Amino acid sequence: MINKYRWYEIVGIYAGIAVFLTFILAPFLEAFLVSLRPIEGIFSAPYSIITENMSFETYISMWSSVPLLWRYMLNSLFISTVVTLLALFCIIPAAYAFARFKFKGSNGLLAGFLAINMVGGAVLIIPLYKLMLNLGLLNTYWAMIIPGAAFSIPTGIWLLRSYLAKIPRELEEAAWVDGAGRLYTLRRVIIPIAIPGIVVVAVATFIAAYAQQFLFALTFNSTNELNPLPVGLFQFFGRQTVVWNELMAASLIGILPVLLIYIFLQRFIVAGLTAGAVKE
Repeated sequence: MINKYRWYEIVGIYAGIAVFLTFILAPFLEAFLVSLRPIEGIFSAPYSIITENMSFETYISMWSSVPLLWRYMLNSLFISTVVTLLALFCIIPAAYAFARFKFKGSNGLLAGFLAINMVGGAVLIIPLYKLMLNLGLLNTYWAMIIPGAAFSIPTGIWLLRSYLAKIPRELEEAAWVDGAGRLYTLRRVIIPIAIPGIVVVAVATFIAAYAQQFLFALTFNSTNELNPLPVGLFQFFGRQTVVWNELMAASLIGILPVLLIYIFLQRFIVAGLTAGAVKE
């Protein structure tokens, strides 16, 4: 039986959580406060949390300052969604194969996937540019979708493989006895059971694709209407000044889709992350 925490241990735990949350939430709180301040009051000294003339006006004016802001947000959502679907189409069968089959070179391939995760997109930007140029994909959504999916697949395979390996083989064997094939078993038996793990991989892929569109979009696209949100936010940077309050407001609005997705899928995410935590 686990002993109860003493009072000073409880105080230490909550103090640690408070410090952790302070470092996590402080940037978002400051960004929100900056979005409410007038531009002349952002760098006023001495620093004050509450300043005069704070309002939500920037959340209205930002749409006129950058007329295509709504388009940039939709572009980011579209690119991230397609990247996630394309990545899952490759991740699910690959992770199942690594979880169920033992073949020569499997460990080496998994190590190679792990090594790929250590290589940033900036390292491969020149060969990727030449590849997109030869394929005629520059200035299209695919120039941002394909690299985003390619860099997400190795991580997704690692995450989902460990989850699928914990699913009892007896379930598949029972389906085979009834005459089901391997693909039918994967589609009708394994995938429904693995939904929590798949959701975790999907959310991680979506967030990564949503946040890491800047480099690919800036390099492979010169059509303003196709730009995702990270590149579109650069239009708040002027030659002489930066409209920081509107930039912060647009950034906070931009992260709302990811936040809402996380909130609605929280139950599946927790189930997927805690799978296998209980010893059988």
